[in-house]
Amino acid sequence: MAKKLYVGGLSYDTNEDTLKKTFSEAGTVESAIVINDRDSGRSKGFGFVEMSTEEEAKKAIETLNGKELDGRTIIVNEARPQEERPRSGGYDRGGSGYGGNRGRRY
Repeated sequence: MAKKLYVGGLSYDTNEDTLKKTFSEAGTVESAIVINDRDSGRSKGFGFVEMSTEEEAKKAIETLNGKELDGRTIIVNEARPQEERPRSGGYDRGGSGYGGNRGRRY
């Protein structure tokens, strides 16, 4: 079963191909992704690599955590499940904000 790893401390120049090549030294890489800022398109400095087995994931953590990649020391550990986050945007439907007191005269 594939195992997902978190990779932090990435250089802004690091791309998916570099991640895949680097982690392939530890085993078979199922996927590699660098997380980019939605507005600027620039790397956020972290990403995720999915290794094909638990053993390869452990080997990647042992051999690559604390190593240098593109001039930066990277952090590699097991990825945690994504937490539920409240949806943002829109407006508050409560009594505060614009339109909360419509129809009232003071």
